[in-house]
Amino acid sequence: MRPRTLAHISDLHMGRSPDCDQRAAQLCQTLVEADIDHVVVTGDITHRGKIRELEQFNRAFEPLLASGRLSVVPGNHDRLGDDLGQAIMPGPRVQTEHRHGLYLIRLDSTGPHNRSWINGHGVLHDEDIEAVDAALAHAPSKHLVVLLLHHHILPLPDEHAVERLSAWIGLRFTSELARGRDLLARIRGRCDLVLHGHRHQPRVLRPFDDARPVRIFNAGSSTELGRACVFSHAAGMLATGPWWLDAVAGPPDRELWRAGAHRAGAPAALAV
Repeated sequence: MRPRTLAHISDLHMGRSPDCDQRAAQLCQTLVEADIDHVVVTGDITHRGKIRELEQFNRAFEPLLASGRLSVVPGNHDRLGDDLGQAIMPGPRVQTEHRHGLYLIRLDSTGPHNRSWINGHGVLHDEDIEAVDAALAHAPSKHLVVLLLHHHILPLPDEHAVERLSAWIGLRFTSELARGRDLLARIRGRCDLVLHGHRHQPRVLRPFDDARPVRIFNAGSSTELGRACVFSHAAGMLATGPWWLDAVAGPPDRELWRAGAHRAGAPAALAV
């Protein structure tokens, strides 16, 4: 069985600037040309939560949408303006998908308070955690189990002065999910990857040294970075990666990529 590829992008902020929109379109083109099997976007697809920004995203990523190779969850910016939470992820707050050897659990970690610019933190309800638990109980064998959400479940360092000021005055603007550790306890030993966004600098956490260790990755802002984080997997296990796929440098050689021999131009900043 050949390894399959999973790309993780996040925090595109479509509509923030023409340069941002162009970088998003370049990302999609590079992902398509690299023949990535599936792509996930972990929120903040739009910058102001406007319908026109979501339409920009749909146009830019139409090749992946049309081929069924794209899975998304909303972020706090998507709840601004026209409140696109249900437009991006209609239905329950926890949903599952089977895609190319993947078992994806999509969790909407946003809440009504995200209609405000200064309330960017997420929310987890008891029902959300129970729904994730139930979804994990139905995970098929030989599938990589991946939890997708926008907000981080463990603390991360403040990245700039606004975040430090927010923390100092007691705002939860960029704080982790209050029930994040409860969620982590439920998924321990049952989930392979947690993929999220919200913070714009890439991070990796491996909280447990288990036989089946859950790895937590923040993709950062893919449009600011100009690159995507890519994993390869086979028979329910990570094969190689993650590696950076640079949208500016262009796609790697497909055969080298699938063999796990390509390092995607820039050094890999994330270690498993």
